[in-house]
Order: sequence, then C-alpha cells, then structure tokens
Amino acid sequence: MHARRALGYRRAIMPSSLVARPAEPSRRLLLRLAAAGALGLAGAAAAQRPTPERTSVTLAVGGKTSLPCLPLTIAEQLGYFRDEGLQVELQDHPGGGLAQQALLQGRADVAAGGFEHPVLLRPRGTHCRAFVLLGRAPQLVFGVGTRALPEFRSLAQLRGRRVGVTSADSSSHWFAQRLLARAGLAPTDVEYVGVGTAITPVAALREGRIDALADIDPAISLLEYRADIRVVADTRSLRGTHELYGGPMPGACLYARDAFVLRYPQTVQALTNAVVRALKWLHTAGPSDIVRTVPESYMHGDRSVYLSALDKAREALSPDGMASDDSVATAHRIVAQQLQATDGLRATAVGASHTNDFARRARQRFLVS
Repeated sequence: MHARRALGYRRAIMPSSLVARPAEPSRRLLLRLAAAGALGLAGAAAAQRPTPERTSVTLAVGGKTSLPCLPLTIAEQLGYFRDEGLQVELQDHPGGGLAQQALLQGRADVAAGGFEHPVLLRPRGTHCRAFVLLGRAPQLVFGVGTRALPEFRSLAQLRGRRVGVTSADSSSHWFAQRLLARAGLAPTDVEYVGVGTAITPVAALREGRIDALADIDPAISLLEYRADIRVVADTRSLRGTHELYGGPMPGACLYARDAFVLRYPQTVQALTNAVVRALKWLHTAGPSDIVRTVPESYMHGDRSVYLSALDKAREALSPDGMASDDSVATAHRIVAQQLQATDGLRATAVGASHTNDFARRARQRFLVS
C-alpha cells in the first residue's frame, strides 16, 4: 500500500512535459484534412448542380475571333464550358447571317449573333429565343475607305459603290442599310459584298475591292491604325449606340430555337453560366490577362491594336448577360422598321424573343453586381 502511495506521489510531482499525452496532428495532416473537406464540399456542390441534358453542343459563331464574341473565347480558353459539363464546338462562320443559316439548317444547336436575329426570325415563321447577352452595344462600325473617297462629305456619295458587310442578312448588313437609308439610298443603290470578319475585310478595303465597310473589331481598329478608313458611325460606345438608335441597343447574344430551349433547359443554363462567368472575368481582366488567355492568332499580328480595340469596346460588354427592358424595346422598334421596309411584316410583341431567366440565375450564382 505504501508503495502504491509513493508511486502516486511520484506521478503527482512528475513534470508535465514528461507526462504521456495524445499525439497532436501535424500541420501537414491538418492541411490534408482541410483539403479533403474542401474537395468534399466541392463534390457535394457539383452533385447538387443540375446535369446538362446534352453534354455536347455545337455553337455557330458569326466571327469567332471578333471582339463581340470574346466572352465565348474566354469561356473556351479558361475551361468554363468544361466546368459546366459541356463540350462546346465553336463553329466559325464569316458573319452572323451564315451562323443563323447553320442554326436553321440543323448544323448547329445554338447561334451567336446580333440580338436582331431572333427578333427578326419570329415574324418570318421561325421561333427562336435569345437567352444570354454577350454585349450591351452592337460594336458595329461603318467607315469609308480613304483611298476610294478621299474627298468624302456625305454617305450619298456611296451611290453605285461597293459596301462590305460581314455576310448577307447579318447585323452589319442591316446596320449599313439603315445608315444609307438615312442618306436617301435604297438597298439597291449600292452593291453589298460579304467580306466576313477578322483580316479579310481589311484586305478587301486596302485592295480596293470595296469602297466602304460595316464591320466589327479587331478589323476596324486595324484599318483605323493605318488611316485606311474614315469612321462615320460607331456603336462600340454606349453614347454612339444611343445616338444612332435613339436608345440603348443590345449587342451579340446566344439564341436557339424555342424547342431547344424548352427541351434542354439545363444545357441552356450551363451555356449561360459559362458566358456570365466569362463576362465577370473580362470586367476585371487587365492587358496581361488578355494576352495570356486569347490566342495570338486572334490578334492578327498586332497585339497593341487588339488591346486598344478592346479598350474602346469594354463598356459595350454586357456586365451580367441580361438584356434591359429599354434595350429590348429599342431592338423591337428597329426590327419593326426593318421588317416593314423589306418584308412588309410586323414585329412580334416585345419580350417574345428573349428571356432573362437563365442569365438571372447565373448572375446570382456568380454574384455578379
């Protein structure tokens, strides 16, 4: 008994540093546990995210390397489509009119082009719907060749001349017709020539194959840099857009047939999520971010001109993929005038050819302000 008491006494006075205690987890182990927990939460979030009905989507683009389509390039290069469970083929076409044809002929599931496309198609008998906005301004520019018309004073001087547009029945084509109509020129008073986007319209103007051009960046900026073109109308800024259209005007969008949107809502949501995430990235990206992400070939040999063009068009990018009520109203008014002049048809009710539902959900998910 005395021995047990002595043992207890020795334990009582033993230094605490020598008393056996449970081993504490190491810093490395704690980091592993934290990482495992984060992966578990990410996995749970992914499991809760609706799965797209279609994992493979063909998206017809009217000018893949153009600045209005830059959000799609960012979503592709940074893997945002892949993160949404999608494999997206960006099918490149010289202009929005040809991208529209690919959609209508069943060669593409979704198209990227001017907001006017789904608005114009509905009264023509094809029900399509825009579901996410790429730009809140068209970014279209009309310019006159300085060599062809060195003494340019009025658009009326283009009578009998050749005017380049991206493609027939595209936003650039309608844009040019609207401008020339203000100068008293009918569609038949000039010859419209499809020259696409990228570098081909630059060569066409410099080589004298066209006398004026309605197109988008970076082609316009490349021509401006060498003073090959005199800009007459410019919708790369919100102010210029308002002056031309009498109000805000939406730019490029993604649109699809109503049947596709209704049948594959989670696929449409996944596309929208990737685009809105890309738009959010673009609004904080600096020049070095752009250079690292955008393929060098998209800049057509002049990185500084490309970055300058992007700087001009930054405010034209949509902040959240949503179309404002005022801009939609403007688009319907412009299309109504176009239809009356060319088809003798009436535009459908405002709102029938677009929805903000998908963009609103994407905005909430990515906390876009």
